[in-house]
Amino acid sequence: MRFNPTREMEYRAQLAREYLQDAEDRFRSNDFKGCVQYSQLASENAAKAVIAKRRTPSWGHDPSSELLEIAKELESEQDANVTRLAEISSQLAPEHGRTTYGEPERFLTPRMLYDLQAAHRAIGLAREAVAIMNHMIARPGQPSAST
Repeated sequence: MRFNPTREMEYRAQLAREYLQDAEDRFRSNDFKGCVQYSQLASENAAKAVIAKRRTPSWGHDPSSELLEIAKELESEQDANVTRLAEISSQLAPEHGRTTYGEPERFLTPRMLYDLQAAHRAIGLAREAVAIMNHMIARPGQPSAST
């Protein structure tokens, strides 16, 4: 299959928006583990949508190093956005494993790890990541997609 940057970017952006909606739904239903899980996926795919503007994103869960690599290729006014998106994806990346497996060495299941504060922090970061993505992938003359 041949890489199509526009389709990959659009696909990752749609995933990010859908995962953010899933996180919002979980937050409203007090499913804190689910909220964190979907927040991590939203931020990961927001970062990968931006990466897809330049190259095929990796399959890893922490695309922050890829973002920082492509930052050199982007317009200078995007540096702060790319750096912030990299920070967010790096902060939330460890949650991929924790929301799946918990902390076995401490005998803590995923549901035991998360509370309202953790969910609030994660969803705030995911909202910011998707907003940055929407701004960065908007075509000239076209408004940013809503979150």
